[in-house]
Amino acid sequence: MTIDFMNFTPWESFFGGTLIGFAALLLMLSKGRIMGVSGILSGIIKRDIKSDWLWRIFFILGAMFGPFLLIFITNNEIPYKPVAGGILFLVAAFLVGIGTSLGSGCTSGHGICGLSLMSKRSFFSVLTFIFTGVITVLILEIIS
Repeated sequence: MTIDFMNFTPWESFFGGTLIGFAALLLMLSKGRIMGVSGILSGIIKRDIKSDWLWRIFFILGAMFGPFLLIFITNNEIPYKPVAGGILFLVAAFLVGIGTSLGSGCTSGHGICGLSLMSKRSFFSVLTFIFTGVITVLILEIIS
């Protein structure tokens, strides 16, 4: 396994992380909601929302089209290398959905907001995310 230092972007990563944290803070202050993508998306899909559907739609649209805006503003391509395709991608997406449901939230909800709120459940969820991610990478390295 080799480390690609050409894609090491500490300043961009710091700036992006700061923007995510600021967005989470704004959502908590303005709506009293945790910025967990699975909860935001499920609120749209389940239609169990009352008058708060508009911010959810804008959040999802921003997450989808934000990278295109960044490409347009900076005139730089965002490098993308898919790590899975076909049936493996579909199986992975299905497993992520099951994990999100069983874990009562996704990586953004637990990792960004849950940890900052000192949630024990989020702490153990994040440890589980990291552990399973490392195991998955090791397995994929072995079979490839």
